[in-house]
Amino acid sequence: MSETKSEIVWHEAAVQKEERQKRNAHKSCVLWFTGLSGAGKSTLANALDTTLFAQGATTYVLDGDNIRHGLNHDLGFSNEDRQENIRRIGEVAKLFVDAGTIVSTAFISPFQEDRDSVREKLGEGEFIEVFVKCSLDECERRDVKGLYEKARSGKIPSFTGISSPYEEPSQPELVIETDQQTVEESVEEILRYLQSKEMIN
Repeated sequence: MSETKSEIVWHEAAVQKEERQKRNAHKSCVLWFTGLSGAGKSTLANALDTTLFAQGATTYVLDGDNIRHGLNHDLGFSNEDRQENIRRIGEVAKLFVDAGTIVSTAFISPFQEDRDSVREKLGEGEFIEVFVKCSLDECERRDVKGLYEKARSGKIPSFTGISSPYEEPSQPELVIETDQQTVEESVEEILRYLQSKEMIN
């Protein structure tokens, strides 16, 4: 007889999140970097991760392209698949938070509803939405892969910002304008926020 969902029960961890946070000497959270392709999400997430790691924090980066090579290799770019992509990442990010880790996620995540659904999975203050704001012109100028050009010529359907919508965060914890400040300045702004919320020392 095969198992049904009703026979699956949640098992509480022997080591609690708070115990892991205490040993790590910092709170755990998700820094959810969202923005257009080319806005600088991955660059910023990795720069922050490098700084936090150097300070002794337990950290990890979940990057959109990398995840689609493995965990989400079966998903395309329809609205439904984009939603499932974010749902899965939300579940993975929550596991990292439970493990006491500061996890930075770099995904376009174009829909507010999907980002809000991840927020709802986490505890108070554990989801930090970082809107990586950058003008479309600058994103296109930075586009070494030529994705925007392909999208404008119709070679890439459903490309966010061109043929598919991007919903800007309505109330993000942070807005980082990467076409107005350096990576170093942006990292410092995020660190100040984390310190102000007593996530890190």
